[in-house]
Amino acid sequence: MTFDVLISALWVVLQPQVLIVVLLASVYGLFIGAIPGLSATMATALLIPLTFYMDPVPAIAAIVATTAMAITAGDIPGALLRIPGTPASAAYVEEAYALNMKGKAQLAMGLGIVFSAAGGLFGALVLLVSAPLLARASLNFSSFEFFWLALLGLLTSALVSTNAPARGLFSLCLGLLISTVGLDVTSGQPRFTFGVIDLYGGVSFIPTMIGMFAFAELLRGLSSAASVPPVPAKESVFSNSFAGVWGAFRRYPWSFLRGSTLGSSIGALPGVGGDLAAWIAYGMSRRFSKTPEKFGTGHEEGLIEASSSNNAGLSSAWVPALVFGIPGDAVTAIAIGVLFMKGLNPGPKLFVENPTMLTAVILTFALANLFLIPIGFLAIKGARYVLAVPRGLIVPTILVFCVVGSFAINNTVFDIAIMLVAGLVAYLMEANRFPIAPVILGLVLGPVLERNFIMSMQIADGNLLGFFSRPVAAGLGILVCAIIVIPILRSLATRLRRPLS
Repeated sequence: MTFDVLISALWVVLQPQVLIVVLLASVYGLFIGAIPGLSATMATALLIPLTFYMDPVPAIAAIVATTAMAITAGDIPGALLRIPGTPASAAYVEEAYALNMKGKAQLAMGLGIVFSAAGGLFGALVLLVSAPLLARASLNFSSFEFFWLALLGLLTSALVSTNAPARGLFSLCLGLLISTVGLDVTSGQPRFTFGVIDLYGGVSFIPTMIGMFAFAELLRGLSSAASVPPVPAKESVFSNSFAGVWGAFRRYPWSFLRGSTLGSSIGALPGVGGDLAAWIAYGMSRRFSKTPEKFGTGHEEGLIEASSSNNAGLSSAWVPALVFGIPGDAVTAIAIGVLFMKGLNPGPKLFVENPTMLTAVILTFALANLFLIPIGFLAIKGARYVLAVPRGLIVPTILVFCVVGSFAINNTVFDIAIMLVAGLVAYLMEANRFPIAPVILGLVLGPVLERNFIMSMQIADGNLLGFFSRPVAAGLGILVCAIIVIPILRSLATRLRRPLS
């Protein structure tokens, strides 16, 4: 990356249009993230129809700002109500609430906001440095390497998204099956369309996303979840929001560095994303702490490490998304869909063809995380009002956004039907503990996997050993095979060791 490209990208990011979009998206993400039950992914899914009318940089900036703010705002109901606003916040909700019970609610929320922002800036720096280097190296990748990378991302997502790998693999296969609907990539013949003309272009990605992450939330009974513990009413609880944050950092500087590094490393793994980073970081903090007995009683150390890993993982999850076109999590899957809508195919060639735009996209991560501090301060001050919004107002508003957003993409009622069916399927899957993220990743990466598999088979004349003919492809192939085979061997070994009854 040259200095000229960096300056040009910075000029793009500092345009009033981008700044206004980031500000509005941050406020929107704050509102959604602070309300228990509304996830960051849901906020992003509802935002997609608006990005359709934006330029690429503001569109991605809106997604980045919404996600960063929603994840961070999820700490607010966790600290005040013991209800995590997002899955990542659940990792340390007990710690934050215990600090609140000590009369230090402002410190719990201040730590979450400041160290989320700092971790996000760390992750943005990692993305800015590593993405162009990886893109330059991956220019030599062929269809063999991209096939293995796509398969690695899919398998990783399926295996880490749930404690039951079989359920994750089922969700993944469902997503891959949905991705095959439409016209065959080689022959052009319709597949699984059942004579429905609207399915010839495939199952529309955007309505499916809105249905699975937004409409399914409504079906899970948001309107009935009205019994929420009262928010502390004393103004003193929300005063001097960042008092004690600097002192906590001076006591535990290594917790911040360890959490940010761990979050950046885990988030960059294809298909894993950032949510897992907070859980691992909190566990690592307790493992290496000099005072592990304080954890669970309102200890700042665990909050610093887990909060830092949150947004660091969010930023680095874009490394595989931008470099290889492989989503790091559900949010980056949405972003890739938005880039496809803009006629931009994420991958190493995009770094060569349009480096200024991609660098501008990366710089929006730093901008969004800088916005976290002032907006987060206002979030703490206005937490009581955000949490007091009646669910009876929120639910119908979200339902309207779901319907309008699904219809607006292609202006067809059929897409509304797809959204409703996808939401019902997601609701039934969640009720039976099947993860949703592998479905979405399978839907996004299915065409990539199929296209590269067919190209590779044509190059290798149908010989499967051709997938191991190149050094990098062979290494990735062995890794993927190990991920598949090792759990099977462990399961067989466990069964053989059981005494016969």
